Amino acid sequence: MNDNKTRCGWAQGHDDIYLKYHDEEWGRPIMDDQLWFEFLTLEGAQAGLSWATILNKRSGYREAFAGFDFEQVALFGEQKIQSLRTNPDIVRNQLKIKSTITNAQALIKVREEFGSFNAYIWQFVNGQPIINQWKNMSQVPVSTKQSDSMSKDLKKRGFKFVGTTICYALMQATGMVNDHTIDCFCYSECC
Repeated sequence: MNDNKTRCGWAQGHDDIYLKYHDEEWGRPIMDDQLWFEFLTLEGAQAGLSWATILNKRSGYREAFAGFDFEQVALFGEQKIQSLRTNPDIVRNQLKIKSTITNAQALIKVREEFGSFNAYIWQFVNGQPIINQWKNMSQVPVSTKQSDSMSKDLKKRGFKFVGTTICYALMQATGMVNDHTIDCFCYSECC
């Protein structure tokens, strides 16, 4: 994609899937619980791996985890876990697979308490995206007090693979924070 648009440094020099993700999804606020579950799953799967690896396996994740229908995933049993461990279209780490099921179950409990996962998760930024004004990617933190608080509360509720760094990446991906650099063409679109 050679369109001469200025993008965040992390998106430069990548393939079209990566650029499309940057241009159309990253940093744009989401409100749908199923989409929240998708991002929670993908961010957890990414731990220790590159985001490009996860993006390239995203359709495999969608297929393997029932289109990210958390109600269905919450019911996955041991036979399904063993089947997923042989699926080359996802990260076959047993802990990550089990965490996806555990997270689906925990998400359902959060929905019962708060009405929606969306209502719960946005409380960590007082219901409004945090608009940062970074000039370059070196200024962007890997965690914040909000991601610390989110991580602690998610863990208390039984979620897995939700350390503060993963939570901050989740916040960035889902538009809870606008961490596009100010020169990126997406910055003003996400404000």
